[in-house]
This record gives sequence, C-alpha cells and structure tokens, in this order.
Amino acid sequence: MKKVLAISILIFLIGYAVYFAINPSSPKVGVSEGSAAPDFELETLSGESMSLSSLKGKKVIINFWATWCPPCRSEMPDMQKIQNEHNGDVVVLAVNLTSSENSVETVDSFVKELGLTFPVLLDGKGKINNQFEVLSYPTSYFVDENGVIQTKFVGALSYDQMNDFLNNL
Repeated sequence: MKKVLAISILIFLIGYAVYFAINPSSPKVGVSEGSAAPDFELETLSGESMSLSSLKGKKVIINFWATWCPPCRSEMPDMQKIQNEHNGDVVVLAVNLTSSENSVETVDSFVKELGLTFPVLLDGKGKINNQFEVLSYPTSYFVDENGVIQTKFVGALSYDQMNDFLNNL
C-alpha cells in the first residue's frame, strides 16, 4: 500500500513539473506578440536614463523611427495627440536609430520642430533596434500594463489605428 501511494505521489509530482514547464505562469521574453517585451535602458534626448521596466503598469507604444523616414514624420503628430489624450495611462516611447542620423542635434531639431513632448530615446549603436528585430521604419510595438507585447505594427500608423490597438490592450 505504501509503495502504491509513493508511486502515485511521484507520478503526480512529475506531471505537475511537466505541466508548469510547458505552461509557464509568465510569458517568455521575446519580440513576438504574447511575449514579455525585453527590458532595455537608453538615454533620452534630454540626457536622462530611461528603461522600459520603469513604465510597468502603463500601456506603452514603443516606436522605432528615424528623422530621415517620411512615414515616421507623418505619424509623429498623431503619436503626440495620443500622448496628450492618454497622458498618464499611455506612454509613447520613441526609440530613435541614432546611429543612422547625422547627429543628435538632427534628432533634437526634428523633435522641437514637431513639438514632441514624449520621451525620445537614443539608440546610438542600434542595439535595441536589433533586439526588437526592426527591419523597416517605422515599427511600433504595443505593450500592455504587464509588459507583454500585444501587437507589432510595421509602417506608419494613423491616430485611429493607434487608438484601436490601445483599446485592445
């Protein structure tokens, strides 16, 4: 009887371990939808350090862009409008591919010209662009309050598309 009970408990524990190995309680880190967004830390245009993990609890649009990209320029006013309307609940995080720019001053002039107030992060070596597998600009990731990527969108977004994606987070 003790042998049967011991074998039953052993089988249960093995099954339990296999179940949680296959179905982890938290999503794996990655850049596909349903994955936990990889954390990163970059310097902002204003010289401060900012990380993705510091925004946990808020919806985040991570937008990868460059000043020389016409579709990036076209979507920036709508991103600013989203930031203004959802201030506090949604953060637009604009990651600039600084290694492709003439200078940081070019980025600064672009931001001032468009009156952008959301955080602009400088990816001087392209490391975060590579980590997020950005192949064309603009590319945006919509991350929920738990840090999980819900949507990846390649190309310029309209205001309505941004709102739709945010409403589905």
